[in-house]
Amino acid sequence: MTRKSFDPNSAATASSGIYGLPYTLQESQVILIPVPVEITTSYGGGTARGPQAILKASKQVDLYDFSAGRVYESGIFMMPESLEIRQLNRKGRKLARQIIQQGGKLDGSSRLKRALENVNHAGERINTIVYKAATRLISRRKTVGVVGGDHSAPFGLMQAFADHYPELGVLHVDAHCDLRIAYEGFTWSHASIMYNVISRIPHIKKLVQVGIRDFCEQELETAKNPRGRVIVYFDEDLQRQKLEGQSWSRLVGGILRELPRDVYISFDIDGLNPSLCPHTGTPVPGGLSFEEAVYLIASLAKSGRQIVGFDLSEVTPGPQGDEWDANVGARLLYKIIGHTLLSQKKQRK
Repeated sequence: MTRKSFDPNSAATASSGIYGLPYTLQESQVILIPVPVEITTSYGGGTARGPQAILKASKQVDLYDFSAGRVYESGIFMMPESLEIRQLNRKGRKLARQIIQQGGKLDGSSRLKRALENVNHAGERINTIVYKAATRLISRRKTVGVVGGDHSAPFGLMQAFADHYPELGVLHVDAHCDLRIAYEGFTWSHASIMYNVISRIPHIKKLVQVGIRDFCEQELETAKNPRGRVIVYFDEDLQRQKLEGQSWSRLVGGILRELPRDVYISFDIDGLNPSLCPHTGTPVPGGLSFEEAVYLIASLAKSGRQIVGFDLSEVTPGPQGDEWDANVGARLLYKIIGHTLLSQKKQRK
C-alpha cells in the first residue's frame, strides 16, 4: 500500500494523528488502543483524560529517536476512543464513588450491593472490548499497545497476548504492586490488575515488578510466595544498591535475567519519580528517573528478548491544562514503541 507523502521534519498539522503522523490503521505497524477509564480510582482522578492528553502532547515530539532511529517509519496509529467504554466509565464511576466513600464497606446495603455488581460488570465488559479489539489486531500481525486510563485498562490486552505467547513474561514498572484482591470490593480495580493477571491468565509465566515502593502486607505475602510467579525489585533496595556503588547497568542485568524470551511491558507512569508525573492519581516519592526507565527498556530490547506488546497508564493532565505529565508520557511511549520495534526486528534476523 502506498503511503501518503510525509515530511518528518515539519510541524504537525491539526488533522494529523498521534505524533503528527498521517498514517491509517492499515498503513501502520503499531496500533494504540486508548482506554479512557478511571472507574475505581479512589485518590486522584483524571486518568480517563490521559489518552487524549497524550495524543495532543505527542505532536510536539521530534520524530527521530537517538537510539531507535526512524521509529515513525513503521507507522503508528491511535484508534478512536470507544464510545461504549466512555459510557461505561461515566456510569461506573458514578456508582463506584458511592462505595469508595464508604471505604468499600457495603454494610448490608442492597443499593450498594447492586452498585458493586454493576461496577464489576462494567469492568468485565471493558476487558472484553479491549480483548476482542486486540485479538483482531494481533491476528493481523500488528504491534499493539494500550494507552490508559487507570491501570485496570490493559487486562484484555495482556489476555490477548497470552493467547498467542504461551510462555509470556510481564515487565511491570510501577510504584505499587497492584496485587490487592478486589480492592474496596472492586474485582477490576486499578489496584488489582496484577493480582488478576497472575490468578486469571495462567499463560503468563513470570511477573517482574520494578520500582515498587507502596504496598500492603497482603500484597507482600502474595509477592513473596516461593512457589509464585512474582519477582519484585523494591525501589528502596534498588536505590540503596545504587547509593552503595552498584551501577544501574548491573542492576538492570539482574532484572532482565528473570524474564523469558517473550515480554510484555506494563508501565504505570507513577513508576517514575513524581517530579515527572505530579498529577498522576497516586504519586509516591522515589522511583525511576526518565533515563533509568529508558535504559531498562532499551536493555530489554538489546537482550535478545522480544517485546510483544505494552501499555502505558495513569497519565493525568493537570487541572489547569498543564501538559507536563502528558509531555513525559508521550515521550516515554515513543521510546517504548521504538524499542519494541527494535526487539522485533532482532527476532526476524
